[in-house]
Amino acid sequence: MRGMSAPWAALLALAFAACGDASSSVTKASSGPSAPQLEAGMVTIAPDSPQLAQIRVATVEVADAPDEELVAPARVGIDPGRLSKALLPVPGRIEVVMARLGDQVDRGQPLVALASPDADGAVGAYRQAEATERQASAALAKAEADQQRARELREHGAIAQKDLLASENDRAQAQGALETARAAHELARRKLELLGLHPTAFRQQVMVRAPISGKVLEVSVAPGEYRNDTSAPLMTIADLSHVWVSADVSEPAIGVIRVGDPVGLTLVAFPGQTFTGRVTRIADVVDPQTRTVKVHVELPNPDGRLRPDMFGAIRHAGPRHRVAMLQLGALVQQYGQTVAFVERGPGRFERRSVVLGTREGDRVAAVKGVQAGERVIVDGAILLKDR
Repeated sequence: MRGMSAPWAALLALAFAACGDASSSVTKASSGPSAPQLEAGMVTIAPDSPQLAQIRVATVEVADAPDEELVAPARVGIDPGRLSKALLPVPGRIEVVMARLGDQVDRGQPLVALASPDADGAVGAYRQAEATERQASAALAKAEADQQRARELREHGAIAQKDLLASENDRAQAQGALETARAAHELARRKLELLGLHPTAFRQQVMVRAPISGKVLEVSVAPGEYRNDTSAPLMTIADLSHVWVSADVSEPAIGVIRVGDPVGLTLVAFPGQTFTGRVTRIADVVDPQTRTVKVHVELPNPDGRLRPDMFGAIRHAGPRHRVAMLQLGALVQQYGQTVAFVERGPGRFERRSVVLGTREGDRVAAVKGVQAGERVIVDGAILLKDR
């Protein structure tokens, strides 16, 4: 250094020497035997490190487990085959409503009593059809007798052939009239049967009966109303002993599930519980907006705990294979990846990214990343996470 006196130069030389010694001492401290070292994906812990005593290593085992699992949001609904609506058979005035919202009813149980002029009309039509059949039967008997007499007279030449033919024609017409009268009589009888009426009395009430056994979910009728529209439902009844669960399964996962497969259902209303059902239908088309496929699962519901519109999720595991199983304690999250540490020697561990399958209890299938027989850290892996 030009222009610098000898004493100043000596002082600077001493300062640099001191800095060099301090730097050297820091380097030596950091590379001491207790600090983990990272080299090419490896983490090394010195034998005298306290961290090594906190780490537990176990062998990766194999087990039969599915390598993929379907999970999809689901909603409890009513089985369409177990839903029915009570309708008016004929127009009339509502006199009595015998079932209320939430009632459990049996098939054939009276729900509504109705006064209708059509009931009297049905009784009158039956009686008229009955009388017409009797008249037709009597007319046929007379025509048969006339035909028999004409045959005898023709045999003795007492009448012409055309008179015999005319008697035969009369008998055939009488036979046709009787068959028509019998058909009308049967139709009238069948109508009385459907309305639940007796043919011997007028001013009878028409009873609207439950079409199925189940619970009354809707009531849209009140006493005193006059109803002309026979297509408007009076009540909605559902058999909730079995329910349908509808789930929207993503397009890539639809290949995992088939009709007849058992599935598990978890519900928000019953945390920690799993209900078991069976797939009854898979939609034939993909929803173009959500790219999902509707899957329907039937579940038994004998105690009525599952109610329509409950929300939850269905779970279904794919085919089972022999796969490596990792304990949950072996996994850590690092840089957006799931990582496990594989023992490569005493105090030496290799950081590996793993691809996981389905979870079973406290273990999870490792599809890629580790193999059966390798030893991995199962307790204390978090200590190596940021090394």
